[in-house]
Amino acid sequence: MSKATLPITPQEAHVLVVEDNVSNFVLIARLLAFMGIEKCEWKTTGWGVVEFANTMSRVDLVLMDLRLPHEDGYEALRQIRTHPQLKDTLVVVVTAQGSTAEMEKARTAGFDGFISKPLDVDRFPEQIGQILNGEEVWDLGI
Repeated sequence: MSKATLPITPQEAHVLVVEDNVSNFVLIARLLAFMGIEKCEWKTTGWGVVEFANTMSRVDLVLMDLRLPHEDGYEALRQIRTHPQLKDTLVVVVTAQGSTAEMEKARTAGFDGFISKPLDVDRFPEQIGQILNGEEVWDLGI
């Protein structure tokens, strides 16, 4: 989905979570389900993320960990941004590497937002709602 077609309701959203930690994925998936997002897929590495996204009917939002096996979140973002159908997809960092320097690096690289782990279970659904409404979220969780 293009950023131009926002806002999107949680019930309509298709989310790809790129996360290598099972516990983190389960938490994210539960929080997304709590919001009404039922279309959620999971990829454990940055490698092949474009090919995987192409198996989905559509992708509205990618929640991307930065530290991944094989190819990190920055490399996966580069692949997404060079793919004609995915180049305008919202890609938001969800990482334990929560520092001002990392957030600025992510912004410069072309990510659309930044959420630090550990996730704030009270704020995360609100943050995803803001992103789906076309608002930016750059949050170190401090």
